[in-house]
Amino acid sequence: MSDPFTSHRPLLFSIAYDILGSVADAEDVVQETWLRWSARDRREVAKPRAYLARIAGRLALNRLRAIAALRETYPGPWLPEPLLTSPDVGAQIAEHAERGREISIAMLVVLETLSPAERAVFVLREVFGMSHEEIAAILDRTEAAVRQLAHRAREHVHARRPRFDADPYQHRQVTERFLAACYSGDPRGLIELMAPDVVLTADGGGKARAPMRPISGPDKVARFLIGISRDGLDGLEVRVAAINGQTGLIGLDGARPTVVALAEVSGGLVSRVFIITNPEKLSGVAG
Repeated sequence: MSDPFTSHRPLLFSIAYDILGSVADAEDVVQETWLRWSARDRREVAKPRAYLARIAGRLALNRLRAIAALRETYPGPWLPEPLLTSPDVGAQIAEHAERGREISIAMLVVLETLSPAERAVFVLREVFGMSHEEIAAILDRTEAAVRQLAHRAREHVHARRPRFDADPYQHRQVTERFLAACYSGDPRGLIELMAPDVVLTADGGGKARAPMRPISGPDKVARFLIGISRDGLDGLEVRVAAINGQTGLIGLDGARPTVVALAEVSGGLVSRVFIITNPEKLSGVAG
């Protein structure tokens, strides 16, 4: 009979990653959950899944509260850590329903605007389908308090939720055409694929080159992308991969990832571009 921790590890990682937006922090939460589980008399645990989820949820929430202040002083825009979601790498989260939409970089950016408690409740309720009673036990709050948090979080997220194209195939086509135009240095091709209100956000974390503020408008975004494609991708191997449930690009220097780029597509046009160059955030795309 397999150990309950092993069978539920994908779920624990998923909960922690969605709450924290960090691969490294999620792995730390899973490891700490294992330490607490291994010290427990298993015969006293009637429902291992609920017990393990409660530990992981509490640890993730506590860690999120601890690092919230650090993110406020982060150099430049903060973006979540990207994660490969191809079948062979990152399969630990790909097996759960609605993962492609709920773990997209755009969606995780929206979740970042919630309070830590609201984010935890939204993830546990909307993504993993837990009951208010289960969440109350995880967060050590009353059901009434959880319902209130869930209502506030749902309204906030729904007002800002990314408008994904309904057809994943079209999303992939537009993204690949966009990335090809970017890589080939075709400004007209890029501009034709972008929405008038397109915004590019980059995260270098003060450790790699990246604009310190978002860039808005097709012309400015196209100029920036062509510039980094010409100067920053020279000598890199560029791969198209499934990242956070969507089509994205990875630039590799040998086996080391140095840049990840993703596009949010709405109405057949690219509305948001996300670029991550902070080396500390690229472990989740190292295959």
